[in-house]
Order: sequence, then C-alpha cells, then structure tokens
Amino acid sequence: MKAKFTFPTLALTLWIATGIPALQAREPARTMADLAKLEAKVENVSRKTLPATVALLSNNTGSSGSGVITRADGLILTAAHVVQGAEELLVVFPDGKQVKGKVLGANYSKDIAMVKINEPGPWPFIEMGSSKPLEAGDWVVALGHSAGFDANRTPPVRFGRVVSKGPGNFLTSDCTLIGGDSGGPLFDLDGKIVGIHSSIGKSVSNNNHAGIDGFRDDWERMYAGESWGQLSMNPFANPEMPVIGIDMGIIRGVKGVIVNGVVPGSPAAAAGVRVGDVIRSLDGSDIREGGELLQVLAKRQPGDRVKLGILRDDEKREVSVTLKRRDELFEPR
Repeated sequence: MKAKFTFPTLALTLWIATGIPALQAREPARTMADLAKLEAKVENVSRKTLPATVALLSNNTGSSGSGVITRADGLILTAAHVVQGAEELLVVFPDGKQVKGKVLGANYSKDIAMVKINEPGPWPFIEMGSSKPLEAGDWVVALGHSAGFDANRTPPVRFGRVVSKGPGNFLTSDCTLIGGDSGGPLFDLDGKIVGIHSSIGKSVSNNNHAGIDGFRDDWERMYAGESWGQLSMNPFANPEMPVIGIDMGIIRGVKGVIVNGVVPGSPAAAAGVRVGDVIRSLDGSDIREGGELLQVLAKRQPGDRVKLGILRDDEKREVSVTLKRRDELFEPR
C-alpha cells in the first residue's frame, strides 16, 4: 500500500498564530508574512526529507525505531539503542517498500549508530548539516515513525526549537516525540540533518537528540563495524564526558565548587589543584555550584585546555587544566 503524504500546514499555522514562544525564537516571526515564510520552509523540509526517513525493525529483539539515509548507497544514521542486540534490521520506507540492512557500528556513549542497506542504490538521502553552531531558539523539524511504521500515513512532522545544548554531543528540543521516533532525524530549516533522536523525556515536548557532529568524530570507527561505549540514560555519566578529576563538595553559603578530593593522575592534580580549593569560574564563566560546572564542562571536549578560577586561602588564582575523558580516570579501558 502506498502511504499518503501529509503535511502539518493547518496545525503549524494554528500553533504559530496562538503561541507566544514562536515570537521569541532567533528568527523573527512578527508578521503574517513572516509566519507564512516560516510555514513554507517547514513544508519544504518535510517534502525533501520524508522519502529518506525510514523505520527500522528487528525480528531478533522485537524493537522498532527510526533512521535517516544520508548517502545514496543506503547508509543510515540512527540511535545506538535502536540497533542494540541486532545484526540485521528490516528497513521500511514511507511508501511501504522493505529492504534489509546490516548493522555496522555504534558508539553507545553518544547513542549513535550506522546501518547499511544491503541492496545497491541509489537511495533517497539527505545531507548532513552541523550541530555545533545550533543555539537555543533555533527552529528545527523532527521526523520519525511514531509508534512504529504505519502504512496509512507517512512519518509525522513535528516543528519546534532548540531548548539547550549539552551535555556532550547532545542537544534538547521541544519537538513532540513518542516511542518509535527514537533514531529519527532532526533537521534545520535548510533540510539538513543536525541530530538524531535519542532519549525521549518524561514530557513528550522535552527530548534529547544526539548532535550530528558526534557522528563525524566517530565516523571511520562506526563505518568499519566497531561498537563501543556504554548506553546510559544520564548523559553526564557518558564515559567520553570531559572531566577535571575532582570530588565535588558543597558548603552552605559558599559560592563555587569545593574541592573535596583530587584524583591522582588527573588534570586537576597536574595543574596543582588542592583539597579545599573553591572553583569559582571556568574560562571566565561564573561557577556557583556543581551542576553549573558539569554543564560548562559538557560543552568542552577531552583534550581542551581550560582556565579554572579558584579561591585558595582567600586568594584568587588561575590555573590551566587539560581535560581528560571520564573513562581515562574512573573506568578501566
């Protein structure tokens, strides 16, 4: 059965016309002409990207998810948890066409994976964009086979904004997602892939996406069939998360992060950070408590050199620290 292509024209118009948040996004939408222009962009993205947005089904595990083809030879990008435990997947196109795909590699820490269609192409595909330049308020379009493949409709189109960046390669949007969308693509308004749906939040309109630049960093390893890392619902527990190597403490009334301990051989130890120091800033950004330190670190990469502003014996100091991966300090490799 050939699926019917539908677009969220009416729903999008009503959402924008009645939603104050739309006027607060980075691209101004102050007039009806602005709204019409924005609506046209979303519809163009939908038409362009729908043919390459596929459902992924595993007979072995019984799981289902989504993915997006990014090369004419049938290379599919998806989430690592969608392919977990499977060597082969059934790839289903929006028009109902079915082919088989081989699971290549995955980085479970970033929740990213690759699948390759077994049959020769060319297949419909979408180019990759870049996730690093994204900022809160950027318009994005999400597709995916919500609740699994449905021959009576194409993948629903969801429209929203980037809410926040980090930790690590992740970003958050307010696009509405449900089960089955995992592994599906997030697009910018040029119709390029900027993310892959990862964990779906408790609120269906607050969801995490793995940034597309994380794929570029691990491309060769995954394409060669290598899988590594640990899947965690807590991105801050990512083994590839950059760390400085301290035990954090809290003292009521003290602004900053108290150093309760310094891990031997850590970046902090190498920089001369001591127990009792209070970390007050990182690269000039004020640090008021441990959560803020984690958020700032999440936007850096292992190997980055950062400057810590610390308070020691009521004296302000600045030290340079070269970040390491979490698993280099806390987990055997």
